[in-house]
Amino acid sequence: MSEKEEMSEEFEANPVDSLINMPLATIDIKDDVGITDVPQRNSKRSKENECIKSDQIKKRKRKLKDYQPNYFLSIPVTNREITGGIKILQKAIVQQDKRLAKAMVGDGSFHITLLVMQLLNEDEVNIGIGALLELKPFIEEILQGRHLTLPFQGIDTFGNQVGFVKLAEGDHMYPLLEIAETAKRTFQEKGILAGESISFKPHLTFMKLSKARMLRKNGVKKIDPELYEKFINHRFGEEMLRRIDLCSMLKKKRSDGYYHCECSIVVGEKNGAEPDDAELVRLSKRLVENAVLKAVQQYLEETQNKKQPGEGSSVKAEEADRNDNDSDNNRK
Repeated sequence: MSEKEEMSEEFEANPVDSLINMPLATIDIKDDVGITDVPQRNSKRSKENECIKSDQIKKRKRKLKDYQPNYFLSIPVTNREITGGIKILQKAIVQQDKRLAKAMVGDGSFHITLLVMQLLNEDEVNIGIGALLELKPFIEEILQGRHLTLPFQGIDTFGNQVGFVKLAEGDHMYPLLEIAETAKRTFQEKGILAGESISFKPHLTFMKLSKARMLRKNGVKKIDPELYEKFINHRFGEEMLRRIDLCSMLKKKRSDGYYHCECSIVVGEKNGAEPDDAELVRLSKRLVENAVLKAVQQYLEETQNKKQPGEGSSVKAEEADRNDNDSDNNRK
């Protein structure tokens, strides 16, 4: 097999899932978002509109070229029946090939990725937090007081690079897909680059070769289907949608193995008001602290600018000269 073919196979994995452990990977997706050249028209007005659209398209292309997701919306999977079953699956695979131990996802990290996005600074993180809080009533409207249960059954891979437990087909898929689309729209309306060209395919990752770069050098280029053959149709259990988290791909994980969480919303529970109120208080304090820090930083910058050589010192010198002249005139 040529090196080009091997590289092609290596990157066939779903970009949403591989991003979690490949935070520095750059995604070139300009051809996947339907960006096309604007057709030529004859009228003068059409040509002017065409130039405007062309500029907008160029700006969007530049944005998408730099699009590098570093945050995501996570639905944590914590049902012990599911996590226990995955541990058994992982152990069975490692027993067959010990080299794959480092490719396994820790049980504290199990989740469904609902949406990926790019948040470049603290201000954008705060905007993302606001978007997540705004998303809650829309989700409650979609659920209409019902619990959303997510059943997991069977094993599959993305390009034989990422192994995952499948979300079983059923009526639960419709509200989940609607929630994902609503989340994407809510974040994009805030000006956040989110979900660009990446289609939502709910899944639960348990291993990925990208976690251990040395595997390829050691001859492990694909996940052999025989390794998980006994679990191909295994029913792992059901997870109820209770919480959605805004998580960082880059910040240090928590002690339990889960991702650094900036904000959470509780959904599908009638008695979820109290946790949400506490969360709002915490976020309010954080916003106030950020505002105070900004004000202090701005004050320090302004003060420093005033004290720069050649500005404040010259003014003070001129004032001193004027005072000396006035004193001399008084004496005369």
